[in-house]
Amino acid sequence: MNTVCVFLVVAVFFSKNQWLTYAESQIIGNAGMHSRPDVVNIGSILTLDSIVGKVAKIGLEAAVEDVNNDPTILSGIKLKLTVHDSNFSDFVSIMEALRFMETESVALIGPQSSVLAHMISHVVNKLQVPLLSFTATDPTLSSSQYPFFVRTTHSDAFQMAAVADIVEYYEWKQVVAIYTDDDHGRNGITSLADQLAAKRCKISHKAPIKPESTRAEIREVMLQVALMESRVIVVHTYVNWGLDILEVAQDLHMMDSGYVWITTNWLSTVIDTSSSANHPTKFFSNMQGVITLRSYTKDSQIKSKFAKKWESMTSLGMSTYPLYAYDTIWLLARALDNFFNQGGNISFSKDPELKDSCGGFFNLDSLSIFNEGKLLLKNILQVKMNGTTGPIEFTSDKNLIFPAFEVINVIGTGFRRVGYWSNSSRLSTTLPETIPNQTNSSGLLHSVIWPGQSVKKPLGWVFPHNGNQLRVGVPKQVSFKEFVEQIKETDMYRGYCIDVFTSAVNLLPYAVPYKFYSYGDGYHNPSLSDLVSLINAGVYDAVVGDTAITTNRTRMADFTQPFTESGLVVVAPVRRLNSETWSFLRPFSAKLWCVTVVFFLVVGAVVWILEHRINDEFRGPPRQQFITALWFSFSTLYFSHKQNMMSVLGRVILIMWLLVVLIISSSYIASLTSILTVQKLSSPIEGINSLQSSKDPIGYQQSSFVRNYLIEELGISETRLVPLNLPEDYEKALNYGPHNGGVAAVVDERPYVELFLSTRCQFSIVGPEFTKTGWGFAFPRDSQLAIDISTAILKLSENGELQRIHDKWLTRSACSSQGTKFAVDRLELKSFKGLFLICGVACLLALFIYLGLIIRQYTKHKPDLSEPSRPNLKSGGLKTFISFVDEKHDSARARFQKRIKERYKNDLSVKGSQNHKSKKRIDS
Repeated sequence: MNTVCVFLVVAVFFSKNQWLTYAESQIIGNAGMHSRPDVVNIGSILTLDSIVGKVAKIGLEAAVEDVNNDPTILSGIKLKLTVHDSNFSDFVSIMEALRFMETESVALIGPQSSVLAHMISHVVNKLQVPLLSFTATDPTLSSSQYPFFVRTTHSDAFQMAAVADIVEYYEWKQVVAIYTDDDHGRNGITSLADQLAAKRCKISHKAPIKPESTRAEIREVMLQVALMESRVIVVHTYVNWGLDILEVAQDLHMMDSGYVWITTNWLSTVIDTSSSANHPTKFFSNMQGVITLRSYTKDSQIKSKFAKKWESMTSLGMSTYPLYAYDTIWLLARALDNFFNQGGNISFSKDPELKDSCGGFFNLDSLSIFNEGKLLLKNILQVKMNGTTGPIEFTSDKNLIFPAFEVINVIGTGFRRVGYWSNSSRLSTTLPETIPNQTNSSGLLHSVIWPGQSVKKPLGWVFPHNGNQLRVGVPKQVSFKEFVEQIKETDMYRGYCIDVFTSAVNLLPYAVPYKFYSYGDGYHNPSLSDLVSLINAGVYDAVVGDTAITTNRTRMADFTQPFTESGLVVVAPVRRLNSETWSFLRPFSAKLWCVTVVFFLVVGAVVWILEHRINDEFRGPPRQQFITALWFSFSTLYFSHKQNMMSVLGRVILIMWLLVVLIISSSYIASLTSILTVQKLSSPIEGINSLQSSKDPIGYQQSSFVRNYLIEELGISETRLVPLNLPEDYEKALNYGPHNGGVAAVVDERPYVELFLSTRCQFSIVGPEFTKTGWGFAFPRDSQLAIDISTAILKLSENGELQRIHDKWLTRSACSSQGTKFAVDRLELKSFKGLFLICGVACLLALFIYLGLIIRQYTKHKPDLSEPSRPNLKSGGLKTFISFVDEKHDSARARFQKRIKERYKNDLSVKGSQNHKSKKRIDS
């Protein structure tokens, strides 16, 4: 409201003779309330001395003429367009907007500037007059803060998305943004930053140019840009300043090979409108190799008809601005036609708040509110039509559908279209309308001729030529000098890490001058974490050395691709395991031996139980039966058992047990063979887990990150940790052992350990590697040099140079124990637990089935206790059952059959006696 007040105050002084009284305006307002007026007033604010203003005015007037001559639209109502020239003055533009409000205009077209669109939108919001603009492309104008602002072109948000896709397509990571320091420039570049961030790219430097800057001020800004590392430059500004920027860039040799220039559509406007000028070379000489965007307009009969008419109206080339201006008038005409068809009336009324809001001091009664402004706005947003630019329709967020751009490469005195961009198909060489609803970019653009007449894609980044060398920090190590070592009495370095770095730098497509600076006192190993932190402090531009890539260090700097693998391992003393008297027992652990013997006995007993009643080979005196069962069980170890299985259950158990025996014996033979034929090493330390559970001291390399890792990550007490400086200190501490002032083991990175063990066979790595890292070179955050060095390291790895450097510095004559294997753990019970479990369950199941069958047979064949031949069974049923189980199956079956026969004879005798008595009774 305060903004509106200021505008109105200024307007009073600018046009005080034109203000009407409240009563007069009310009469005029009432008189204007009729359904179909003869004339509808609309206004436009343009900068007529600008290229855009000139062509836009022609397009607007041509559209008004065509609408008024078309009997199918507005039913005879004429549009009256009043164009005011702002003459590059923001003040005049605001005043002209307020003057239109006095003439009861139903819509305002313009202004050209996004800055003025922000200001005037506050006025039209209050007076409810739609503001249509085909030039104000600031993305923030689409917000709900400006409900009466309607953009009849595409927002810069889409244009910036196209620029970001181009940057991503050519694999550039950083750009420099040059823009006008106003709402149009700042908000557009903010949108570009968001689009780049989504693609993991960024704006490395922003170069704002003040509005109305002089050539000297532009040159000063461009000198700063020339010192930047990034060579990808995006220019988002207005036509006049854009041409000055390119001209200054040409003078500063910033249009030479290696640079990339991408501009928004202001440059395509220059190209289009100047294509038929008398001396076009003055425009094109400073644009060679530039990539620019141009709004894509679909070819149609409407567009062709307007293009022919354009040639008869002006000698200027036709850009996209007159097309959007022409369509804007037709859009408004169709909305007004629908507005009147719905019964809308053009009427205005007074709002007392306009007077009261400024304290009633100024006469503001001449300003009126468009009563039906909301209805007209609704009709504008609902229009669907085909115009010179293609289909016109608004989305729910008031943006035009189908945003698309042409990607243009400026060459000679013209241009070459290298592709298209649309919101649906992204980058493509195919017309956008031919691939609708495509979500993935085809990833194709035609070849581009870059600045300097180069056809090779620019790298997009160079080392800054400011006379300064790259300051490279190198640790002054006192141990393991094969990795990094300073040559005595010189400032030169050598070693594995140094050779990798210099080889990678030599592969870069640009020169990188550098100088090594030592870090450390030469008596103790320096802290590499402290060295990396000096990059943030600005002391060094890079760190080269045996620097492990850890989490804490990545928070301080960016690292290259690892040039060697690393990880923490445990080193401990080992002893050789030689063959001895009881070596044959070593393959199995004690538990496994015990369980195996028990299962031999159990299986023998189960088989004896299943076969005892039916198999004569498992019968006889108790001593003989025990020996038979024992012999059968252990003879299966060699598959030499001679007893035949008579029962089905016995055969099943035998087959399963033979499978168990086969697996166990094969494992035993393989393990024993390895023990007796391969030399083994043994250590009481089995790895990091055994170190954690013990209380023995642990050695580590002094100033290494290992100390913090063991304390913070593994929870090992600080009092157990012993710092060691030299490889000789490692050897001495390990030989002394934990009970004589030494250490039980040393924890260090694998490259150091492998070098240490190459000549010390009494030690070895025990247990697996328990971290996985790598060594890399450190650079400042978001350094392009880190990316290029990473690419060079990959090339070194692919061409074999990295391996040759490794062999040069780190390959040593291995001691005899290098081919020796570390002692393999004995075969434990857990390795065969499942096998024994299956066998045990099978035995139990067989016994249960057998018991059920015996009980069933017992109830059927049990002996008669009254038989005189079995006086010893009268003591109880249990003994009878045991005797039945021990009895041979054939004997029980024969006894049962004998009993059946005797019962049958008894039944016959009883029946005969009864028949004799009956006959005798009948005879009597």
